[in-house]
Amino acid sequence: MVFEPPKRLVRALGETAPDGDDWLEKLPEAAQRAVALRELTVERVQMPGGRSSLVVLVRTADGTPAVLKLAPVRARPEAERAALAHWGGRGAVQLLGPPPSAEGVLLLERLHPDLSVRSLPEAKALLEAAGTLRRLWVEPPAGFPFETVAERTGRQAEAMRARAQADPEVAPLVDLALAARTELLAAPPEHRLLHGTFRQSKVLAGERMPWLAVGPDPVVGECAFDLARLVRDRVEDLIAQPSGAATTRRRVKRLAESLDVDQERLRGWTLFRAVESGVRAGRVSRPRDAELLLEFASWL
Repeated sequence: MVFEPPKRLVRALGETAPDGDDWLEKLPEAAQRAVALRELTVERVQMPGGRSSLVVLVRTADGTPAVLKLAPVRARPEAERAALAHWGGRGAVQLLGPPPSAEGVLLLERLHPDLSVRSLPEAKALLEAAGTLRRLWVEPPAGFPFETVAERTGRQAEAMRARAQADPEVAPLVDLALAARTELLAAPPEHRLLHGTFRQSKVLAGERMPWLAVGPDPVVGECAFDLARLVRDRVEDLIAQPSGAATTRRRVKRLAESLDVDQERLRGWTLFRAVESGVRAGRVSRPRDAELLLEFASWL
C-alpha cells in the first residue's frame, strides 16, 4: 500500500515548518517499515486525518483492530507516548504492542475514529468532554519529560509579541493576554499532567469506556489551562449567535463550577489561549480563523 499523507496534514505541517523538512518525504517508507515490523494488516489511512500525524487503521497479527500513528519529532510524539503510558488507559486511548522500534511511531487501541463527542448536542458534548478531561488530571510521573505551562506559554508569548509589533491592530488584545499570563503564573495553584490540546474532537467513542481522549500534547501545570481550550469549542457557532458573548461567559462559569476550577483563572487562560491561537492563525495566513478567534477573545 502507498501511504500518501492527507492534504490536511501536508498543509498543517507546512504551517509549522515553513522552510520544510524531509519527514513527509520519508513518511511512506517509515510507514511501510512500521507495518512490516509489527506484522500489521493495513485497512486504510484515516481521512481527513489529523494536523500533526499520519493515522492508519490496521489490524494486528491476531486480528485486533488498532491504530498506527506516525508523527514528526516537532509534534512531540515521545511526550505523547509517555503521557499515554502514565494514564494507562484511564480516560485516554491505550498504547499497544511491543516497545517502539523507531521514534515517532505509536501503536494504539482502535476507537471509533469517525465518532467524536462533537457529534452530540452541545450541552451533552461539553458535559461528556469535561468528564473525560477530569480523569486525565493526575500527578505527573517523577522526572517527567513534559514541558510546563510556563515554558510552553513563554515560547508562545515571544511569538505573540513579535506579531503585535508587525500588526498593531492585534496589539491591545495581545497586551491583555500577556498581562493575564503574567498574573496567572505568579501563583500557579496546581501541578497536574494535562492533555494540552483538549477539545471535543479529541474525545472519541470507545469500547472499554463510552468516551476516551486521543492526541495529547501533554504539559504540566494547572487544570484551568487545559479546560480553556474547551471553552471555545464550536467557536463558529458562538460567533454566529447574537448572544455569543453571553453564552461564552455562561460556558466559562458552568465549566469552572462543574470541574472545581477557579472561574477567573479559567477566563484568563481562555483569553490567553484564544489570542495566541488567533495570532498564530494570522501568521500562517488563515485570516478567517484569526478573525473568529480574536473576536471571541474580545468577549472575555
